[in-house]
Amino acid sequence: MKKMNYRYFLGIFAGLILLTMSCKKSNTSGGSLYTPTTTDVTATATLGELQQGRTLYINNCNSCHGLYSPDNYTSAQWKSIISNMGPRTGMSSSEILLVTKYVTRGK
Repeated sequence: MKKMNYRYFLGIFAGLILLTMSCKKSNTSGGSLYTPTTTDVTATATLGELQQGRTLYINNCNSCHGLYSPDNYTSAQWKSIISNMGPRTGMSSSEILLVTKYVTRGK
């Protein structure tokens, strides 16, 4: 009986360690992300939209995992990532569009 209790405890302990390790935020913080300026404005993204997108990106995406620099992926890759991840955040479609504009730098 004691061996079974020991194995049960060991299994729960190992599971908790794995769970804790999987929640680690290891990527960039919001401070190291680019901050949009007037030079980032495009025909499809205003400065206000880029700034709102940055705020939404930091506040929503960072709640589950670390943040990635917009330069880590191409615009096409970001659009694919956001289309898959956006609905999981609870953001509206207009908010998801703002995040997409931010990470793709308005492209």
